[in-house]
Amino acid sequence: MNAVRTQFAVIAVALIPAAALATTEAPVLDSETGFVIDEHWELVKSNCTGCHSAKIVTQTRAERETWLEMIRWMQRTQNLWQFPPQVETEILDYLASNYAPVRLRSRRAPLDASLLPPASPSLKTGIQLE
Repeated sequence: MNAVRTQFAVIAVALIPAAALATTEAPVLDSETGFVIDEHWELVKSNCTGCHSAKIVTQTRAERETWLEMIRWMQRTQNLWQFPPQVETEILDYLASNYAPVRLRSRRAPLDASLLPPASPSLKTGIQLE
């Protein structure tokens, strides 16, 4: 009975990530820029793509503070205009929401040895026995 319960638990745990991925919808992208169509995307399009390709935005991932530092750098060195505070907030909201660093799921913790099948001598040593 314990073996059946263990097998069921292993199967259930294996299926959870697949079920979670199945419910994740891909974002809708603007066909011209590749920007995620979300609140304030057109504001970002009109303020960013006049000076550089949208690819610079879509290929960059950063925290909100880093996006702000990039804007400040462009204002200092690239002649980017000053944004009204509300516009800057909306641009940062969009960038931080849609182009934040990707958080990769790490692997699960190793299974307890009691849950593993007994290993053959060849598996323990890495040497194939004939």
